[in-house]
Amino acid sequence: MDKRILLGVNIDHSATLRQARYRDYGRDFGENVEPDPLEIALAAERGGADGITVHLREDRRHIQDSDVRRIRAAMSTRMNFEMACTDVMVAFALEIKPNSVCLVPENRSEVTTEGGLDVFSQINRIASIVKKFNEAGIKTSLFIDPERKQIEAAATIAAPWIELHTGAYANAYFLPEQRTLEYARLVEAAKLGHSLGLTINAGHGINYVNIAEVREIPHLHELNIGHTIMSRALLIGTEAAVALMKTKMLGR
Repeated sequence: MDKRILLGVNIDHSATLRQARYRDYGRDFGENVEPDPLEIALAAERGGADGITVHLREDRRHIQDSDVRRIRAAMSTRMNFEMACTDVMVAFALEIKPNSVCLVPENRSEVTTEGGLDVFSQINRIASIVKKFNEAGIKTSLFIDPERKQIEAAATIAAPWIELHTGAYANAYFLPEQRTLEYARLVEAAKLGHSLGLTINAGHGINYVNIAEVREIPHLHELNIGHTIMSRALLIGTEAAVALMKTKMLGR
C-alpha cells in the first residue's frame, strides 16, 4: 500500500533568484521581473503539491508581502505561512488568513532557517500566539528540534501540529554513525508527538536521496521541501521536479 504523506513545496528560493537581480527595481513582478514566485507556486500545484509554503522574513530577503497576497488569492491548494514570532508577522498572518502558519526562529545572519524554535524557554509568548491563531481557525505548527522538552511544550500549549527539524539528520546523511543517531531521534520524536496528540510534519534538508529514509519516519502527515525541488526545477522544470518528489515519497 502506498504511504500517503502530503507534500508542501517551499518556493522561497525562486524569490531569492529574483531578488538577486531585481531587489532595487521598484516592483516585485511584471515588466522585466523574473522569476515570478506566483507562477512557480501554480506550477508546483500542477506538479502535485498539496500545499505551498512561503516564509516572509523580517528583512524581506526573498519572499515579499505582495508575493504572499498574490499567491494566497490565486492558489488552489493550501498556504503554509512560515513566520517569526513577532507582533507584525502575527498581524499580517491574521490579515491574509493562510490555512496554516509555522512558527520558526529567525536569525538575520543565516541564509536559511537553522535550528528549531525554543518553545520550552518562551512558552507563554508562543502560547499566546497559538491561541490567537486557534481562535482565527488557522492551524499552527511549531518548527522544533526532535527534543522531548520541546515536543512536550508544544503539546502543553495546544499547538495542533509540530514540524520536526530534519536538518541535523540531513547534514549527517553521509556520516553513517551520526546519521543513525539523528534518524533515531526523529523516529522517537515522531512517536512521542503522536502519543501526545500532535500532528507530525517534518522539513529542512530533505532531498531526492534521503527521502527514501525520511518517508519511513512514523506518523508523518506532511513534509515541507523547498531547496532541492527548486534546484531540480532549474534542470527539468517546476512541475516535473514536484512530480518526481511525489513519486519518491511513495517509494517508487
